[in-house]
Amino acid sequence: MEVIDPNIFRLTIFILSIFVGYYVVWSVTPALHTPLMAVTNAISSVIIVGGLFALVSSGTNTFEGSLSKGFGFIAVLLAAVNIFGGFLVTQRMLTMYKKKPKIKDKD
Repeated sequence: MEVIDPNIFRLTIFILSIFVGYYVVWSVTPALHTPLMAVTNAISSVIIVGGLFALVSSGTNTFEGSLSKGFGFIAVLLAAVNIFGGFLVTQRMLTMYKKKPKIKDKD
């Protein structure tokens, strides 16, 4: 019996998760996009914690350690951009619901 390489197995799961995430996000109705964005911000915060663990806990003298640090840095960077963008979009949506002051006509 042949054993599947763990890296190929992880790559397959990663590619499948991309497709599942794409179809889940694009099949959501527009009314649910704001709660979905809140959930993705929460997931991004977990990704930041995992990326920080990868940055701190990996060995520095090995190729795998430096590769882990590189991927950890990229994960932290991309998740931080996602969180920041989510806050900007949420702030913009909240300003859309504020009442605008009425301008009095001078007659």
